[in-house]
Amino acid sequence: MATMKDVARKAGVSTSTVSHVINNNRFVSEAVREKVEGAIRTLNYAPSALARSLKMNQTRTIGMLLSASSNPFYYEVVRGVERICYERDYSLILCNTEGDEDRMNHSLESLLQKRVDGLLIMCTESQPPSRDILTRYPSIPSVMMDWAPFDGDSDIIQDNSLVGGELATRFLIQSGYRGIACIAGPQDKTPARLRLDGFRNAMLTAGIPFNPEYLVYGDFEFSGGYSAMKQLLALEQPPDAVFTSNDAMAVGCYHAIHEAGLVVARDIAVMGYDDIELARYLCPPLSTIHQPKDDLGELAIDTLLHRLADPDASRQVLVLTPELVVRDSVAMR
Repeated sequence: MATMKDVARKAGVSTSTVSHVINNNRFVSEAVREKVEGAIRTLNYAPSALARSLKMNQTRTIGMLLSASSNPFYYEVVRGVERICYERDYSLILCNTEGDEDRMNHSLESLLQKRVDGLLIMCTESQPPSRDILTRYPSIPSVMMDWAPFDGDSDIIQDNSLVGGELATRFLIQSGYRGIACIAGPQDKTPARLRLDGFRNAMLTAGIPFNPEYLVYGDFEFSGGYSAMKQLLALEQPPDAVFTSNDAMAVGCYHAIHEAGLVVARDIAVMGYDDIELARYLCPPLSTIHQPKDDLGELAIDTLLHRLADPDASRQVLVLTPELVVRDSVAMR
């Protein structure tokens, strides 16, 4: 494999001149540039990313630690992160922990040993990344995404889940519904707890008594929404509307409602949360709360880059604003 020295020898110039041509960071005459580029083509030379990273003390690489699931929300966030990395001229290394704590900490150690320039973490609060591992690499900044609180030095970017839960429930109330159920997410996750709090706040503010049987807990997965909806439909007096704490569980609700011989919107209203891409293609299209997933990815990357440029800047907690998206799964009564 050809080296920069081989190119310099072939072109009859110094290695620094070859470097200037490759990086385009200093004036080189057109004649010399043509000789160097010709030597590069002849020798089929490819610059070493490793050598460049050692020289510049940066790898132009971001690591992302993710507890992924079947929930499309995570895929859409990762897609946004990857796009922004490309636009900022960074590479992304993605590690999926699949909820395994040992695997998570092994992946965390591996990413940090590879000296990624920054780290994005999107895991569960019940299994936080090892603080001991993070503190061994104090020069590598990290950002927690869609998760708070966190006892550490990371910046945090999160959805305003309390407001989102209130928006969703208030829309159902304003549409004329009173028998409103809630399929809450796992309560070891702050966003799930806050969405449930928002639901309760909206019901209390409207003066609507809440039936305890109408509160069922799911797992943020398709199957969890399906099981929870079957439980609600089995009640002696089923609800006439349901707020699901994420769109994946709303998809499961659709299936359970269809199996029961009922129709979404006509027989029971369904309100989601996240606004995944699938939501608009359901039948009927799902009313939901939009999370700005592309903004989440862009903000996460830019927060890391800001931290790299100014390591001593104050720790940030950035909150994204949810928005109501009205479609056809909630009929006016």
